[in-house]
Amino acid sequence: MESIGIHEGSRRAVLALVAHDEKKDDLLRLARQYRTTLARLHLLATSHTGSQLSQELDLPVECVRSGPQGGDMQIGAKIVEGSVDAVVFLRDPLTAHPHEPDIQALMKVCDVHGVPLATNLASAEILLRSLSQAIYWGREAAGILA
Repeated sequence: MESIGIHEGSRRAVLALVAHDEKKDDLLRLARQYRTTLARLHLLATSHTGSQLSQELDLPVECVRSGPQGGDMQIGAKIVEGSVDAVVFLRDPLTAHPHEPDIQALMKVCDVHGVPLATNLASAEILLRSLSQAIYWGREAAGILA
């Protein structure tokens, strides 16, 4: 992955945001809490999650298809291309999802390409705190995200 900065004059770090229906409210609360940080990033999300985030935060969000329609795979492809720097995917592990193979593939591609992946609120908070600190101190995201 190329070295990226989150300060002016360089490519903004890309954060993908995904949440199962049962976790969307949790993601929206987290996003409100970290709105200032998210405003400094390029946000990428599956369609329903992205539209909710954009409306709630009044921030631009690049949307791909919904998870069941291949959105997880679209985000995975962007990870392989090196254009996604971190992923927050609030999963509902207690509900069966018909696109589970796509979910597993997304998680695998994060592991293969060394992209930080937060799958619950606790890990998402740690990831967003790290991004907040990187922004505050003007450090390059690559030092935090690599």
